[in-house]
Amino acid sequence: MGKLKIGIVGCGGIANQKHLPALKANADLNEIVAFCDVVEERAKKAAEEFGVPGARVYTDYKELLKDEEVEVVHVCTPNVSHSYITVDAFEAGKHVYCEKPMSHSTEEAEKMVAAWKKSGKKFTVGYQNRFRAEVQNLHASCEKGELGDIYYGKAHAVRRRGVPTWGVFPDKSQQGGGPLIDIGTHALDITLWCMNNYDVESVSGSVFYKLGGLQQATEGNLFGPWDPETFEVEDSAVGFIKMKNGATIALEASWALNMLESREASTTLCGTLAGAEIHSGMSYTNNELIYNRGRNGQLMEEKLSPVGGVAYFGGGGGEEGTVDNRQWLEAIINDTEPLVKPEEALTVTKILDAIYKAADQKKEIRFDD
Repeated sequence: MGKLKIGIVGCGGIANQKHLPALKANADLNEIVAFCDVVEERAKKAAEEFGVPGARVYTDYKELLKDEEVEVVHVCTPNVSHSYITVDAFEAGKHVYCEKPMSHSTEEAEKMVAAWKKSGKKFTVGYQNRFRAEVQNLHASCEKGELGDIYYGKAHAVRRRGVPTWGVFPDKSQQGGGPLIDIGTHALDITLWCMNNYDVESVSGSVFYKLGGLQQATEGNLFGPWDPETFEVEDSAVGFIKMKNGATIALEASWALNMLESREASTTLCGTLAGAEIHSGMSYTNNELIYNRGRNGQLMEEKLSPVGGVAYFGGGGGEEGTVDNRQWLEAIINDTEPLVKPEEALTVTKILDAIYKAADQKKEIRFDD
């Protein structure tokens, strides 16, 4: 098999910060032959920088899907469009890498999984944080049973003031939600994956619209003041997830919250033999992994050596993105499973959707109902 032929749908921030640099770093396995964006200039610019000579530019993704040379489609568009673009891509006979989250709703995510199963093609979702060194270490430890029975976890996605002020992030009609669906999704994915537990019993939660509409709350925002008049999504949310085996996960997510510690794409796991915490985010110069357990009559803490900065904070194709894309391309070439499986990503979307619904309906959402 020669190099895989890639088509990019959506040439905005996540494409330029993650997908395109990562694909370029794996140029021995792929070449980008087609680019699509509703803003033609964005697609042209991406094609000039990352495409092969003569790369095609489209403003309608359906035209890109008709391009017979395109074998693999990367969906890098706002959340609410993930489902129909992905479904159409599978029906056109393409492999699909969809940016996180899988979708903004359970119903739309289920359509994506159904289309994937019918297509016989490969499918993955952009949870590249699994490839960070400390996450890989923790997952390996959990697989070996070194933490014992993991019965409590916390998924951390908290920023003090890190509201994105570009693109459509505060637009609920385009994104479906705010920090819960944007960054909470990464923390939840890491936690579920390390616990290897996707059997949900019930979900409850609270969603807060407190700071987004306050002009004075914009002070100190990392990306500059946001516009309170157009801020439609929540600024923070918390969820409480009960699993069928009795394990429990607490999820916290915010773009703006008056809390000192900023932990993002992080997890805390408590097992019967040991515990572990990943620290990453704006409060940490380097990502940390700390194990805690009793040994020789004393409590001990063990740390992984420092491994670097926060994924994609400030842009750039981080190492985990490069590794993520390489294993994805190799899964297609070698006909193996990608690390991030569609069923796992579907469960993440189901939980996030249930937190929004639980907060709106003021009741616990049971998954067996």
